[in-house]
Amino acid sequence: MTSNFNVPTSREGDMDLKPTDYSTSCHNADVPNGMVTSIRQRVRTVFQSIGGLFFILVLFKIALSSFGYDVSISIIRLERVEPTLHEDTQKSCSTCSIYDAAITTRAPKPNVWAPISPEDNAAVWNWLHDPAQDLNLTLPQYAKINDNYIYWIDTLHVNKSDALPFMDGNGVKPKSYARVIIYEGGKAEPVAQEYMVGPLPVNSDTKMEKLDYIYNGGMGGAVPYDGRGVDVARRMALDNILAPTMAEIADITSAIFSGAQYYGFNDNRSTVTMNFGTPISLDGTQAHINAVFNFPGPALYLLPIDFYVLIDWTGTDTSLWSVKGFVTKERFFPNSTELRLAFDTGALVQDFQQRKDYDWALVKYQPELGERPLESRAAPQSTEIGGKRYKVDTEEKYVEYMGWSFYISHTRTLGLMFYDIRFNGERILYELSMQEAASQYGGFQPKAASTVYHDASYSLGSDVFPLVEGFDCPFGSTFWNMSFHEENRTVVHPNAICIFEQDPGHPLSRHRAAAYSTGAQSGTWGFENLGVVKNAELNVRFIATVGNYDYIFNYAFGLDGSLDISVRASGYLMSSYYYKDQGKFGPHIQQATQGSIHDHVITFKADFDIVNSANSFQKTELKAVPQNQPWFAEMGTFEQLELDSSILKEEQQLNWAPNHEVMYTVVNSKATNAWGEKRGYRIIPGKSNIHLSTMKSPWSRHNMAFAKSHLAVTRQHDIEPFANSVHNANLPWKPQQDFMKFFDNESVDEEDLVVWFNLGMHHFTRAEDVPVTLFSEAVSSISFAPQNFFDRAQDGDLKNRRWIVPDDVANTLSSEDYGVELPRCLKEPASEVQKIFVIEP
Repeated sequence: MTSNFNVPTSREGDMDLKPTDYSTSCHNADVPNGMVTSIRQRVRTVFQSIGGLFFILVLFKIALSSFGYDVSISIIRLERVEPTLHEDTQKSCSTCSIYDAAITTRAPKPNVWAPISPEDNAAVWNWLHDPAQDLNLTLPQYAKINDNYIYWIDTLHVNKSDALPFMDGNGVKPKSYARVIIYEGGKAEPVAQEYMVGPLPVNSDTKMEKLDYIYNGGMGGAVPYDGRGVDVARRMALDNILAPTMAEIADITSAIFSGAQYYGFNDNRSTVTMNFGTPISLDGTQAHINAVFNFPGPALYLLPIDFYVLIDWTGTDTSLWSVKGFVTKERFFPNSTELRLAFDTGALVQDFQQRKDYDWALVKYQPELGERPLESRAAPQSTEIGGKRYKVDTEEKYVEYMGWSFYISHTRTLGLMFYDIRFNGERILYELSMQEAASQYGGFQPKAASTVYHDASYSLGSDVFPLVEGFDCPFGSTFWNMSFHEENRTVVHPNAICIFEQDPGHPLSRHRAAAYSTGAQSGTWGFENLGVVKNAELNVRFIATVGNYDYIFNYAFGLDGSLDISVRASGYLMSSYYYKDQGKFGPHIQQATQGSIHDHVITFKADFDIVNSANSFQKTELKAVPQNQPWFAEMGTFEQLELDSSILKEEQQLNWAPNHEVMYTVVNSKATNAWGEKRGYRIIPGKSNIHLSTMKSPWSRHNMAFAKSHLAVTRQHDIEPFANSVHNANLPWKPQQDFMKFFDNESVDEEDLVVWFNLGMHHFTRAEDVPVTLFSEAVSSISFAPQNFFDRAQDGDLKNRRWIVPDDVANTLSSEDYGVELPRCLKEPASEVQKIFVIEP
C-alpha cells in the first residue's frame, strides 16, 4: 500500500507533533502472571470479559429476586467469523500478543536423528539387566568401583550414509540404537566399555555389540578402567583414603584456614568441600587426583583455600592407594610428618585469610552499591510484535523460517545438534553440532597448573536447564523441553530450549539516493528515493550450566541466507588462592582469591553439503602485488590488490590469516550461479576466534588436537562422527579418539567434506569477573554466508520494507509498505521524515 504524507517544512514543525498515544498499545495486551497491572485495569478487564458480563447479570438477577421477580438467564453461543492473521495483527493493538503459539507445520520426513524415547530407554535398561544377557550388573545406587554397572544410556548417532537415502529419496528409514557405557569393574581386567544396543524398540532381533567403529585410538569403545570418569561410586571410594588423611591433620587445617576441616563427603563435621580437576590419568594405566578445598556455598568456586592433597588411586583395591604429598604456601610436603613440622615452626601462616561468607558473590541486587538513574523502569524488550513468522513441528523437532528449514536433535554429552539445514529447499549443511567445550588453566599450584576440563565428559547436554523468559530469551519465545535418560528414568527439563525471532538492531539493507538537482537545500528532502529493508533473524538458544560456568549457545538464521553461531560465557571463575608473587597467573580479584588465567575452546562440526555432497574448500587470498598498468605509465610499478584463489587438495588444519586477508569458502565446483561463479558458503570469523594456547602441555598432549587450530578440513566418514570422546579428558597421552588420525592425506576436492572450527576466548581474568563473568565480554562467534550461492542478494523478496519517494513540488512523501502495515501501537516511519533545514550564520 502506498501512503502520502504532508510533513512540516521546517524543524519548528516538531513543536506541533502530538506525543504518541500509548493507550491502545501492546502494553495493554493480555499479560502473563507476574506482570503488574493496576487494580483499575484488572477490574476493567473483568467487566469487559464474558465472565464479567455474566457476573453482572447474576447480581442483577439477585437484586430483582429480592423484590419478588423471577428472572432467568440464558447464554446462547453465537458463531462468529475468526479474523484473518492480517486483521488480527493490524486492527487492534490488544492483538499484538506476543504469546500466540507458533504456527504448526508437518516435517517432510520423520526426524531420524531424534533421541531414543523414554520407553526405549526403559526397555534397554530392563533388557540389559535381564540375567539372560549374563552381564552381572549391579544397580548404580548399590554399586562399588569393583562392580559391573551402567554408567549411562544415550542415543547412538545415525550414520550419514544411512540417513541421506531416506531423507533424499525412498530409502529405508534408519533403525534406532541406544549408546550404552558400562563400567565393568568386576572383570579380571576392568574396563569402561561402550556398546550399541538395537535395533529399537527392543525385540527378538535386538542385540548388544561393542561400539568400536567410531574410535581410532586402538581399543575401540573400551577405555582402561583408570581412565574412566568420576561417578558417585568412585567419588565415595576416594574418601577411603582422603577422609582419614585429612582427619589426621584437621588441627592444622583448622588453625591455618579459619576452621577448615574435612572428614568426608557425607560427614557433618566437614566445614569445607573438596573438588578436583581433570585429567585424573594420563594414559589409563594409572590414576591420580589433586584435591583442593573450598568453603561451601553457592559461590564456593571463589572461596578456595591454599591446601592440596595429591593422591595416587590407581586400580580398584583402595588399600593400595597412597598419598603422594601435600602442597601449601607454595611448598611441597611429601608426608604429614613434614607438614606438621612446618606447622609447629610457624612456617604455614597464611598471608591472606579466605572469607567464608558469600552473599556478596550472589547474582542478585546489592543495595550497598546504590541505584542508577531510571533503572527502576523496565528495560527494553525484543518482542515478536507482528506475531510469529516461523513454523514448528514440535513432535519431530522441525522448524521452518523464511526459507530456512532444519531438524534439531539432542544428546546428553553434546547438547543441541542441527541436521538437514536447508535454505529455499537446498541443503547447506547436513550437520552442525558442538563437539567439545574445553578449558585449560595456568597457575603455580597443583590444580590450576594441571587442569584441562572437557565439559562433554560432564554430560554438558544434561546440564541444559529451564530458561527465564524475558531475560534468557525474549518474552513470547517458543519453548521446548529437553530430556535425557538417567538409569531407567527420563529426566525432563521444561522450557530449556527457546526459539524466537528478533531484530538484530540494524537494517538488512538500505540506500538513500541523493537528489543531485537540488542538493542539501533548505526546505527540501535532499534525496530522490530511499529504500530500507527490515532485518530479522530466527534464534535457537540453550544455556548449559556445567558446574561453575554458564554457556549460552545461540544459532541465528538470517533472512539473507546467513547463519551465525555464537557462544557466551558467564558464571563463576574457577579461581585459586592468591599470592602476591603470582601475578603472571592472574589478578587479585577478592580478599584471598586470584582469578586463574585460562583458555575456553569450543569446538564445532560443520558438515557442509553445498547443493550436494561433492564439495571443495577454496582459499582466496587478498594480496598486494607489484603491477604496471599502461594508463598509469608515470606511476611505474605500484602495489595493487589481487585475489589469488586455490582449492585445498588434502585434509588440513588451518588458521585465520593475519589481518583476515584470506577468505575460506566451501564451494561446489560443478554448480555455478547465473554469472558462472562457483556456488558456495563463506566462513567468516567473528569475535574472539581462538585456538588453544598450549601446544605441548602434558595435560593436553594428544587428546586435544581438535582445539589447536582455528579450522580443520577433513573427508567425511561415518567412522569419524566426533572430534572427541567422552573419556578423552583422562587420556591425554593415549586418547581413545585421536583427532590427528583424521588427517591421512585424503583428498577433499569435490568430496564430502567436514569443517571443524573453534570458538572461544582467552580469559584474561579481572576484578569484573566477580561475582560472575559477564556475557557481554566473554563472547565468540562465526558466520556462514552465501558466496555466489545466489544470483543476487536475498532481500528483494522481502516485503517488510519501505520505499520512500519525495515530491518537493507537492510537498508530499510517497511511502510504499507493500501491504505489511504496522500495528496501531507503532507510528508510520515515513510520517516522521523531516526536510533538511540550514542554520544560517
